Amino acid sequence: MNFVEELKWRGMIHNMMPGTEELLEKEQVTAYLGIDPTADSLHIGHLCGVMMLKHFQRCGHKPLALIGGATGMIGDPSGKSQERNLLDEETLRHNVECIQKQLARFLDFDSDAPNHAELVNNYDWMKDFKFLDFAREVGKHITVNYMMAKDSVQKRLNGEARDGLSFTEFTYQLLQGYDFLYLYEHKGCKLQMGGSDQWGNITTGAELIRRTNGGEVFALTCPLVTKADGTKFGKTEKGNIWLDRNYTSPYAFYQFWLNVADEDAKRYIRIFTTLDKEEIGNLIVRHDEDPGQRILQKRLAEEITVMVHSREDYDMAVEASSILFGKATKENLAKLDEQTLLDVFAGVPQYEISRDALAAGVKAVDLMAEMTQCFPSKGEMRKTVQGGGVSLNKEKLAAFDHIVTAEDLLNGKYLLVQRGKKNYFLLIAK
Repeated sequence: MNFVEELKWRGMIHNMMPGTEELLEKEQVTAYLGIDPTADSLHIGHLCGVMMLKHFQRCGHKPLALIGGATGMIGDPSGKSQERNLLDEETLRHNVECIQKQLARFLDFDSDAPNHAELVNNYDWMKDFKFLDFAREVGKHITVNYMMAKDSVQKRLNGEARDGLSFTEFTYQLLQGYDFLYLYEHKGCKLQMGGSDQWGNITTGAELIRRTNGGEVFALTCPLVTKADGTKFGKTEKGNIWLDRNYTSPYAFYQFWLNVADEDAKRYIRIFTTLDKEEIGNLIVRHDEDPGQRILQKRLAEEITVMVHSREDYDMAVEASSILFGKATKENLAKLDEQTLLDVFAGVPQYEISRDALAAGVKAVDLMAEMTQCFPSKGEMRKTVQGGGVSLNKEKLAAFDHIVTAEDLLNGKYLLVQRGKKNYFLLIAK
């Protein structure tokens, strides 16, 4: 597979230094991409870069995933309007360990193949680098004029930042540039990849290598992914869509991809899956014939949920999705873990009920029309039960005075009441 051709049809190339494609056709190349460990999980904003590394390895080349343990202590000003909080060493170490586990879902770190992936942390080579030595060995090669000309610096100096640009942030491009030099000298790394906002930092590294030892290296960036309407990709009302299930459950993760717009699905399925050109083309044709079936979104959500989480998590997400549309049974409901249950019914009315009352047993009519407001009156509740329109935990109630006990609780805590086809209520025992 030709790496550049693969990225081109997928829409994953923004900038590329002349000679990059020729280098990749000539030999097995080592390339790195940096990830800032500001949290203990990646989010889907990182995925385009991670997929670049994945495709790079699939094409026979050797990927290096660089975790910025040192640069993460400073903060990259690129695309930022203000300086971020600096992290301590213990937090960074924890974040690095968590991110490494997530990257292992995408890259082969463990095989004995010559192009197995490696994880590197720039804290390892920066922690003992004294300031005076850095100023002499690195700083003297790059002029302030060169650094000042970078877009990331100019935007911060020209009024986009309230507090300007600190010296700490100003040095970031030198530190990232030194990463490239270090990996060139110690790992034979000739290519740096990243998002389009990293172009200035990457070219500083290439220039540093040229000025220190005359080496020739290359750069390739991917576009920053946006939605078709121009808004930021990967954000919801609740914030980022994370890869860590503790921050974004597999169900919520699956739902995000399932609900993207048609035009976005056509771009995302190229960027965020390893499906080949022909299969994606066929999926788009089938989708356009009947957009209401959401064929593209379903396949996109399947591919990426299985890749990030597991086939089992995907199956649970699909099962959970069916619950809202009345197709599920009590057994389906009982399989859901607590977080998935809460995510599925995040938007429905919730009521607290007494666990002690349930222990003694309570009539359904009292529970739903008196202890809670699932029904406005007992009379209406009786009438709806007689018409077969009330379910408890996905089982139809045959009698309005059915006794509900603590044995009925899902996850030992929840009751799901359904009134008609679309009205749900989640009762929480406290």
